[in-house]
Amino acid sequence: MHIKIGTRKSKLALWQANHVAARLKAIDHTSELVLIESEGDKILDTPLPLIGGKGIFTKALDDAILNHSIDLAVHSFKDIPTELEHNLTVGAILEREKPTDALIVKDGLDFLDKKEAIIASSSNRRRAQWLHKYPTHKTVDIRGNVPTRIEKLQHNSFDATILACAGLIRLNLENHIAQELDWMVSAPAQGAVAIICHSEKVEILSIIEKLNHHSTAVCTLIEREFLNILNGGCSAPVGAYAYIENETVFFKGVVLSNDGKEKIEIKLESELQLSEKLGQKAAEIAIFKGAKKYIDEANLSKNG
Repeated sequence: MHIKIGTRKSKLALWQANHVAARLKAIDHTSELVLIESEGDKILDTPLPLIGGKGIFTKALDDAILNHSIDLAVHSFKDIPTELEHNLTVGAILEREKPTDALIVKDGLDFLDKKEAIIASSSNRRRAQWLHKYPTHKTVDIRGNVPTRIEKLQHNSFDATILACAGLIRLNLENHIAQELDWMVSAPAQGAVAIICHSEKVEILSIIEKLNHHSTAVCTLIEREFLNILNGGCSAPVGAYAYIENETVFFKGVVLSNDGKEKIEIKLESELQLSEKLGQKAAEIAIFKGAKKYIDEANLSKNG
């Protein structure tokens, strides 16, 4: 079967789409890429949380699936809203790359010991966790794709920026990683690639499900359930990470105030076969501990 793959135009998006195309070729299906520009790609002078709305990187591709101009769309799973439009479904989740965040620096790591430093990030989750650990530092916004942010770092007053290890590895830019931030809880589903399809296209779905990586799917869906119940969206300082070891699922989640001064942390574990509601349980604990206050504050700052 010949399959039309919708993708954004960034180098990372194209890597992901070409990776899916190669996987499809391996199971005897041809494909072509259809390049589509998202709202998030068009608006580059506004911080991500202020653009407003779920799916700023995905809606244009969603529309292309629904009007049948493409058969499927490939995304970083963390960019996909936790609630999809009617008639859309996640057809497959590919094996996850390293989920952690990485520190990219301009002039070495000496600034970590200093009282004043400037960290550039468009993510409230990263900014809040950084300020929790380094409360005297300052954070500023930065937009653009991975190579653009690395380039901006060299020509601005920032000391460092924070990017996902997965994107750097996929673009062969891991030499820019000065330090892996293993203390920072990643975004739900970070490092995983997901394929969105029309829920009624049975033939496409039957092909795509062959690319699904079961353990990645289990973990990322737990993380996204945590985010969904909290109603965190893309603007809230929420992190979640789950992994499987010896048939046990381990989960860690965080919810912070925007300024990083307050943090709620949840750690849970479950037998793999009983882990379906782990994300829900973690979210309920976070809500009991007061997480909604921080979610609401983040949403108010986005809207106000």
